[in-house]
Amino acid sequence: MSSLLTGLVPEPVRARAGQVARSAGASRAWLWTTFAVVHGGLLVVGLVNRPGGYGDLALYRRWIVDGFATGWWPVLDFDWVYPAGALVPMTVAGLVSGSAVVFLIAWILLVTGLNALAVGALLRRSRGLTAAWWWVGFIAFLGPVALGRLDAVVAPLVILALLRAVDHPRTASALLTAAAWIKVAPGALMLPLVIASRRPWRDVVLPAAAVCLVVAGSVVALGGTDHLASFLAEQGERGLQLEAVGATPWMLAGLLAPDTFPRLYNRQIITYEVHGPGTPAAGTFLDVALPIAIAGAVALMIAWRVRAGRRFWTPAARLQMVTHGGLLVVLILLVTNKVFSPQFVGWIAPPVAVALACGLREWRRTAAAVLAVAFVTQFIFPWSYPALVYGVPGMTLTLAARNLLIVWLLIEVVRWFLRKPELGGPAAAPERDEVAEGRAGAEHDAVAVAVAVEAVDVDEDDATAECPERDARASRDEQPAGSARAS
Repeated sequence: MSSLLTGLVPEPVRARAGQVARSAGASRAWLWTTFAVVHGGLLVVGLVNRPGGYGDLALYRRWIVDGFATGWWPVLDFDWVYPAGALVPMTVAGLVSGSAVVFLIAWILLVTGLNALAVGALLRRSRGLTAAWWWVGFIAFLGPVALGRLDAVVAPLVILALLRAVDHPRTASALLTAAAWIKVAPGALMLPLVIASRRPWRDVVLPAAAVCLVVAGSVVALGGTDHLASFLAEQGERGLQLEAVGATPWMLAGLLAPDTFPRLYNRQIITYEVHGPGTPAAGTFLDVALPIAIAGAVALMIAWRVRAGRRFWTPAARLQMVTHGGLLVVLILLVTNKVFSPQFVGWIAPPVAVALACGLREWRRTAAAVLAVAFVTQFIFPWSYPALVYGVPGMTLTLAARNLLIVWLLIEVVRWFLRKPELGGPAAAPERDEVAEGRAGAEHDAVAVAVAVEAVDVDEDDATAECPERDARASRDEQPAGSARAS
């Protein structure tokens, strides 16, 4: 078959197709090399300068070592700051050895494996190579906290979930719920997933309930009933953390009156907070503003869906809802939260990576801004955090600029939802194997045939680097027969 097709394609076209296929393979090789260098480099940073971004691993290890040694486990025997699912990655890393160094290595290898799964999933999408490079760059820009915190386990799970949100909402729901039982934030992404689903009860709510039943049932069976929801009470005891967006006015005021607006260490929750006139009221206001803002986001998303009309049920529109809606809710969590740790920036990345992978429009500026946020965040923590604590003006102004950029991102995504829905561009962003199946029955021009031929000798996946426009048009125009029966 290959020789027959070869005879139908002019030699110059075949040569060009071969170059394209080999170039795609080389790009992937460079991507995975860079992936290894970034993760290996951050591992070395952890071994050389463990407190710099990896300090929480000492807490994780202590909880697990004490649990194995005494049988006294978080959630099961006492209240805990994290949901019960957080015990799983900590225990996996702790199974190797009680050594702090070995625990760190095991943890980073665990996160590296999850990130590799996310990169592999991104590469199966139409613009996956671009998205994968962006995701690896984001990890490098965010630095040690991109690997050394619980959020590092959650982020790749969210990427996997959002990639399946349109075509496999049950899988997406289960993954997001599992991630939320590790760190609460991914649970907010269930909101756009519900709105984007044709059958929300069957495809979103029931899978989520099943995961919750497994987790809660396990905790209850092991005797942790009284502590199952203890993580929900932690937020109310906190003050305004230095890096919080809502703390920015008081941080700036502290440059002029440092004694009036001191930056103090809270030993109970192991973090620095800004104090002074108005900070308690600001903390209370943010506690109230967060749920109200989330409710407003839900109303905004529903209004956009209504304005889109029947066009909303195209894969393109639903994917826009999941990615823009996901970005909206995580940015609200950041802007209206009185707590802001550097690893929280990792919440922003999954919707951006998925949008880039699927070739959605108008995401390049957002992607660049998120990289800037990550880079500045790493500059602040871990490398310059003492300067922030001691009130160095340049570092405080840098933090303020970072927070303003996050607010700008929120304003931009709100503006997007307020505009008239524009549903052009790649629709479902089908996976590479789905694209290949679609091409098999479609007409082939000379270059397409040549690329397919060359793929026999090089790499079949590399020959299908992007979704063809005809597949995107078909996805946009398709109105599923079951739309009238949607519940």
